[in-house]
Amino acid sequence: MSDTVHSVIVAIDGPSGTGKSSTSKAVAAKLGLSYLDTGAQYRAITWWMITNGIDVDDAAAVADAAGKPVIVSGTDPSHPTITVDGLDASGPIRTQEVTSKVSAVSAVPEVRTRITGLQRSIAAAAPHGIVVEGRDIGTTVLPDADLKIFLTASPEARAARRAGELKGADVSATREALIKRDAADSTRKTSPLAKADDAVEVDTTELTLQQVIECVVTLVEEKRAAAK
Repeated sequence: MSDTVHSVIVAIDGPSGTGKSSTSKAVAAKLGLSYLDTGAQYRAITWWMITNGIDVDDAAAVADAAGKPVIVSGTDPSHPTITVDGLDASGPIRTQEVTSKVSAVSAVPEVRTRITGLQRSIAAAAPHGIVVEGRDIGTTVLPDADLKIFLTASPEARAARRAGELKGADVSATREALIKRDAADSTRKTSPLAKADDAVEVDTTELTLQQVIECVVTLVEEKRAAAK
């Protein structure tokens, strides 16, 4: 295939539990694209704040420290990695403590400015194109992405999926946590969770993961064909 066919930037946004990560990684692998989990970057900086004794509810303190950690994201969809100051953070960033505090940290404008710049640099450097997943990719980070997709699902479906990922977590409690996270992400002043006007919305509630992947792959291939 030509370079033109290969090079495509895909933004996949949506709340937690809609299948963003699994879909994005599979689509990137299938189409030979790089992959970036932007949520992992916000989790990474949150973990760094916690580890270094920064009060995550003190926006001024978080802002002052936002530029300190060195965050490096690997973009291989089959083995995505993330390090903080040279340390593997892939496990630590998935703890409940980080999950409960990431919204507060990610709402700080200085954090979003720093991480957004990092995300844009990674996308620009992707040799054959990239699938970038997050909550504000199509609206803020990469508003000129070739294809924007917004995944949705019912709160019940999302909670069941996330509880399954967390191995035995209470579905009801997980649902409440997701709703709380949605509210925080959707109402923050800087880069809130939102569907871009030109994004294709895909409701994954009644779809299997494979069906969602096939749907997105088709959308990307259609976009590539139209660009020829």
